[in-house]
Amino acid sequence: MNLLRRSAQLCFVRLLISLSILFGPALIIGESSANAASAVTIGGPFKLSMPDGTAVTDLTYRGKWLLVYFGYTSCPNSCPTTLLDIATALKELGPDAAKVQPLFITIDPQRDTPQVMQQYTQSFDPRIVGLIGTPQQIAAAAQEYGAYYLRHNTGPGDNDYVMDHSTYLYVMDPEGKFVHAFHSDTSSERIADLLRGLLKRGPRDGVAG
Repeated sequence: MNLLRRSAQLCFVRLLISLSILFGPALIIGESSANAASAVTIGGPFKLSMPDGTAVTDLTYRGKWLLVYFGYTSCPNSCPTTLLDIATALKELGPDAAKVQPLFITIDPQRDTPQVMQQYTQSFDPRIVGLIGTPQQIAAAAQEYGAYYLRHNTGPGDNDYVMDHSTYLYVMDPEGKFVHAFHSDTSSERIADLLRGLLKRGPRDGVAG
């Protein structure tokens, strides 16, 4: 696939995500719309690692509803806010939270070491799994989701930089198909409500109202 075609696909992916956020319950991403947009998908295969060194892929989490977020532990605002909302939503779901797996995928492998990632995600909720990888593995995973990130240097030191990145929280069904995307300012109540509806309806019934 050439660069121009991939860029066009990523623009369409971001358009789908924006529509999902804007219209919420009115936008149903079911089999018919998925077939219509079969040339472009959100989500796909990845190979990453848990902080303890366990290798994981997208297939590792089949059977679970996924909440996928790309960020980094030094993020000053959107990342901690989103992870806190995820943790609160899990508490609101009660026992049903066992059917949901949140994944926090770092975009900053230089600073987000296994120990840093483990401590960071655990500080919000032990059920949130931090995933790390090589720069190439992370870039490949981000490309599958249409996620954007870019390093901006702020000084002469190796650690003098910040990461600009997209802030979508992706909801994937137990079969690994994209269902919905939240922006980082979505409340925990809204996240929990949508997940509660999805858990009742099942993976093939679209976004809950």
